[in-house]
Amino acid sequence: MEVIVAKTAGFCFGVERAVNQVYDQIKNENGPIYTLGPIIHNEEVVRDLEEKGVKVLNSENEILTLTEGTVIIRSHGVGKHIYDMLKAQGVQIVDATCPFVKKIHRIVQEQNLQGRRVIIIGDETHPEVEGIKGWGDARTMVVKNEEQMEKLPSFTGEKLCIVSQTTFNYNKFKDLVEKFEKKGYDILVLNTICNATQERQVEAERIASQVDAMIVIGGKNSSNTRKLYEICQKECKDTYYIQTLDDLNPESVNSVRSVGITAGASTPKKIIEEVHTNVRIKF
Repeated sequence: MEVIVAKTAGFCFGVERAVNQVYDQIKNENGPIYTLGPIIHNEEVVRDLEEKGVKVLNSENEILTLTEGTVIIRSHGVGKHIYDMLKAQGVQIVDATCPFVKKIHRIVQEQNLQGRRVIIIGDETHPEVEGIKGWGDARTMVVKNEEQMEKLPSFTGEKLCIVSQTTFNYNKFKDLVEKFEKKGYDILVLNTICNATQERQVEAERIASQVDAMIVIGGKNSSNTRKLYEICQKECKDTYYIQTLDDLNPESVNSVRSVGITAGASTPKKIIEEVHTNVRIKF
């Protein structure tokens, strides 16, 4: 059996940087350590950090209870008001926001100041998008698909700036932008999808089109992994979305001569290697 592992599979730059910063803080032993939400969307990593004493803050109310310690802002980033809250509590802040996400924060602020309404293309419930929106003004809006777009009010006479969630599907982003342009609006389009995301999606699509079965590894709550799965499934009907090797239980798959493997940006290298080493046993 041929097994093809995507070169782009696994931790992206921003995720690896954030995870390393948490482990660095553990080594420093400077009191309690907290992360705002799980540092990444991977249960294995989060569990390991919790065993080492790192606590996850899941709400703004929990921030208000802090009196000491270090709070790590994860790679997804947060809105401006969260920084203000942390400073008011007097805790140490370690900002692990991905630099590519930080760039979007700056864009949103600057475009608002220049009088443009910002439209974020992405999932409004995703923490990265919530953070981006938190750098905008009351006019800032989020659109995920054509159905939501058609429900928007008319922006005739307004200047718009369109940005994207870094992990959004590029083809879907392009389609939505084209629909905005057809309405004749004054639009500044800034493609803020991370290059690593685009490369990962393109490679996954190519591999999936060449194999009998495709495996996509990543956390259940990982947005970029879900998108990889959707892309691969279009090219290969026998596509499996798993978190670890134990989740892989292929059914009614016959004569598998080739298997492709890719993984989301929050998937540790060791999990990818374990799947690669043992995939032949599963099929």
